[in-house]
Amino acid sequence: MKRCTYYILSVLMLFMSCTDDYEFTSERCYFVFDNTSGRSTYLTQCMNSLSPGVFCRVWVSGNYFMFQTNQSSSTEEVSMTAVDMQRTIILGTYNGTGIIVGYGNLDSPATFYAYDTQCPNCYASTGLPRYSLTMNSNGTASCSRCSRVYDMNNRGIVTSGDAGSKLMRYHASTTGALGVLSVINNY
Repeated sequence: MKRCTYYILSVLMLFMSCTDDYEFTSERCYFVFDNTSGRSTYLTQCMNSLSPGVFCRVWVSGNYFMFQTNQSSSTEEVSMTAVDMQRTIILGTYNGTGIIVGYGNLDSPATFYAYDTQCPNCYASTGLPRYSLTMNSNGTASCSRCSRVYDMNNRGIVTSGDAGSKLMRYHASTTGALGVLSVINNY
């Protein structure tokens, strides 16, 4: 009986350790943004745990941070500070399209997510970062090339279209709506 219990526990531990290996991508990402003075109202919405389901795309254009939520089609432009310009900025697989951050609305307490904006399945099949996702107001992101739809509230799983990989997820944290956003994936 002891031997059987040992084997069952060993298999369970192996299964549990393997599931975490695939929760986060091995792609590099490094982004730290100090929003303590409310520099971005769009990012403030997404970093508020009391507003789950609101996601914000972040990318860089010249000396500006660009922000767009899944609740609005307009874009907010925030000038980089001298400190921002000295920081390393790696916004996922392609800085031109950036990352998506926000709290999911399925867990209590809400889980904070950071995803790459590239379709993981199109990127994997071509190796080219040219398949940017479109955020939808219902908390999903869709790819116009492969027609897959991903649930940003639920770990980025495929909810429509052909089966495939879930969204590329990065390690991320926030100190609150008017705090610091850190997305750091160094592999």
